[in-house]
Amino acid sequence: MEANQALEGLPAPRGTMKTTFSEKCFTIFNYIFFILLGLTTLLPFVNLLAKSLSSESAVISGRVGLLPVGLQLETYQYVLQDSMFLNSLKVSIALTVVGTVCSLFLTTLTAYPLSKVRLRGRKGLLLIFVFTMLFSGGLIPTYLLMQNLNLVNSFPVLFLPAMVNVYNMLIIKNYFEGLPEELEESAKLDGAGNIRILASVMLPLSLPVLATIGLFFAVAFWNDYFSAMIYISDPAIKPMQLYLKELLVSSSGDFLKDNVDAAINTTPQSIQASSILLATIPILLVYPFLQKYFVKGVLVGSIKG
Repeated sequence: MEANQALEGLPAPRGTMKTTFSEKCFTIFNYIFFILLGLTTLLPFVNLLAKSLSSESAVISGRVGLLPVGLQLETYQYVLQDSMFLNSLKVSIALTVVGTVCSLFLTTLTAYPLSKVRLRGRKGLLLIFVFTMLFSGGLIPTYLLMQNLNLVNSFPVLFLPAMVNVYNMLIIKNYFEGLPEELEESAKLDGAGNIRILASVMLPLSLPVLATIGLFFAVAFWNDYFSAMIYISDPAIKPMQLYLKELLVSSSGDFLKDNVDAAINTTPQSIQASSILLATIPILLVYPFLQKYFVKGVLVGSIKG
């Protein structure tokens, strides 16, 4: 009897706690707010899709909102037959793949030794890397360096200057520091060297952060147009984002004059919209495969321990 009375004075288990009316209202408000916020971020894409599928008269008269008016597919046919669009798409895909692989490889090789406390001069090296993250050499000195190295108007200039991102390197370094040191010590007892330990022990355990940082690199290379605008003038190696930038600022006749028949029922706005939508598809296809690693990699790699 006394035991039952004592138990009655204890707080209820967490799983059996009842939410109050105000907490329910707050939760419902959060759901509604974030759903509406998420929908508003999709409105520009829905409007672009509607414009790309609408007829010429509807787009020119401004009657296109979130739904297409006068459905037509000639716009996508024109864009997919444009040799400049297809060539820039190939360049961007190659740049994203090569740049991501090279950057992730070099960034990981930089982060691993810096994660070891026993490394001599570790604090000084970290200070140098952080300094370069806060202060850069400037646009003109960087361009002169690329010019002296004969890299201007070449494919490597699109990814070589951005091979190591200090912020991403620090995330990988912190992730390595959080892994148990006993794993490395046991591998050394088995006769494994530093490279073998990194390749066989550390990297398999670091897939979440590597996938996340790889996605960061891929999105950065895919979206970058400024480097190409500075270093590239050869149309054969212009990436997709520079092509879109020039497409958006050009006049209607600049990109419709070569194919009048295909543009009978289209407008420059429709072609611009369809080009932008088609350019987003490749990078969007990557997200589902890396989604399971994304949150875990950011959270674990952003803290130590």
